[in-house]
Amino acid sequence: MHRKHLLLAVLVTAVWGINFPISKLGLARIDPLLLTAIRFALAALPWVFFVKRPQVAIAWLAAYGLIFGVAMWALINLGIAMGVPPGSASLLIQFSAFFTLGWGVLLFRETLSRQQLAGVALASVGLAGILLGSPGKATTTGFALVMVSALAWSIGNVIIKVSKVKEIFAFVVWASLFPPLPLLLLTWCWHGAAPFSSLASQINSTALFSLAFQVYAATHFCYWGWNFLLREYPASRVAPLSLLIPVFGIASSAFILRQLPGMGDWVSLALILAALAIGMKKSPVARPGLDRAADA
Repeated sequence: MHRKHLLLAVLVTAVWGINFPISKLGLARIDPLLLTAIRFALAALPWVFFVKRPQVAIAWLAAYGLIFGVAMWALINLGIAMGVPPGSASLLIQFSAFFTLGWGVLLFRETLSRQQLAGVALASVGLAGILLGSPGKATTTGFALVMVSALAWSIGNVIIKVSKVKEIFAFVVWASLFPPLPLLLLTWCWHGAAPFSSLASQINSTALFSLAFQVYAATHFCYWGWNFLLREYPASRVAPLSLLIPVFGIASSAFILRQLPGMGDWVSLALILAALAIGMKKSPVARPGLDRAADA
């Protein structure tokens, strides 16, 4: 992977990691489904009036938007609202890396090297270690929702590859049109009018900052950067980089929310970093047709 693209990947994962505790700040004031609906409404509007629709079928936009907004971020926010610590949520979502590696093998005939397989095994140990040592008291349902969101993210990665979209920023903006309405309907069905009627009184500077960060940093910038990398490189090369997200997520949770990791968590983080280094090592038997971009 080109050095500048690797730096982009690190910056994207850093912003995504920090987004988890910042989202928690917004969830303290706003219903999780309503917060997600507002996030994607602001990600789409007014930008769709200034950004030309990408040259892909509307079905790809709708599929990605619903998976991205409803099946992924709404479930993450619900899980955090149910008690999953933001640092643990940033960790659990990384199971998408393993799902994406599997999709790459099944759908794109990508080959996993021995280094990548070793990285998967080592990362599994690190992920399990942090999860078992989580200081939070989260419900089983909350953990399950975040795991489903990890699977959803991996499917979103596949859509990016299959749709062959080139206008990445436009794709994110236009796909963001699709989550708000179903999320608003789900909010109404679940809680009635209460979240809407109390919204004005719940909005404060912290909630506004949380929303702005989620929209412009975690959505516009990060998904542009991430989807750009997926377009340029095989999924099996990009997916392991997401393992950096819990490193930034847990560190920023300690700073923002005062959720300090224990010694076991730091050991697990070290294992994840080692797994990333091993998994990103170029395989001498890599398929040249799939890894052509990695040599750029």
